[in-house]
Amino acid sequence: MDQYQGKYNTKSTSVKRLMREATELQEATEDYSAHPLDENLFEWHFTIRGPPDSDFAEGVYHGRILLPAEYPMKPPNIILLTPNGRFEVNKKICLSISGHHPETWQPSWSIRTALLALIAFMPTPGIGTIGSLDFTPEERKKLAAKSQSYVCPECGKITDELATGVSKPATEEEKSLIDCVAFKAEEVQEPNNSGETEGETTVPEDTSLPSLRQRASALHSPLETAGANVLDGASTSVNSGNFQAPAHTANISILDQHRSLIIMIVVMAIGLLVLRRLILI
Repeated sequence: MDQYQGKYNTKSTSVKRLMREATELQEATEDYSAHPLDENLFEWHFTIRGPPDSDFAEGVYHGRILLPAEYPMKPPNIILLTPNGRFEVNKKICLSISGHHPETWQPSWSIRTALLALIAFMPTPGIGTIGSLDFTPEERKKLAAKSQSYVCPECGKITDELATGVSKPATEEEKSLIDCVAFKAEEVQEPNNSGETEGETTVPEDTSLPSLRQRASALHSPLETAGANVLDGASTSVNSGNFQAPAHTANISILDQHRSLIIMIVVMAIGLLVLRRLILI
């Protein structure tokens, strides 16, 4: 950590936290490794092994973690560099522990927690989430085998980044934190009258994870959701100026106009007759 001493304010909360985490993660394990770049304490590179008993079991995946100056009060952004069939490469992943959702981030989470959560969620469905892919099992297994030959320009061959026979299982506290992590659905891009976007969908959740089942039970029922969508659709139509009155309402409006015109003509005719009589007198 000596290379950062003169470059950063070591009294800064974020610098102290990152230097502490870098020290704790100096020893790689067989499941993950992570370290900051020599020239930038706020950019880390990581390597993770695919979760066992999954399409990714034979894979080794490399990526970047971009940390904000306000870390740990604000979450990092996570980017995968190795093709894997689950997440897009070179794109920020949407997790409740990532920069896409600062409202769900907890300062008690760490880089190690983020890596453990990422490994745990690789086998889950990715429908609707930002940066997610849904390749077939065969395609993912091919990418997993191919991933072992990936070479990072900064770190070298990524398989050398992981240790052999060194394991550091998650603590009970970390398991509890990982259990709270949930993928956030990608926002549906529906342009309104002002050109802005609004709306959000809910990603289907893996029923094999108890914590996600508990979250699902708190959601509105399908009927309530459908009702809300109908109301939202009606509101959007009115706001965008595309509201069209029902046909029978339009017909009534036309009849009223015709009736008013006839009454006006009759009144004018009576006025002319009265004026003519006055002139004759």
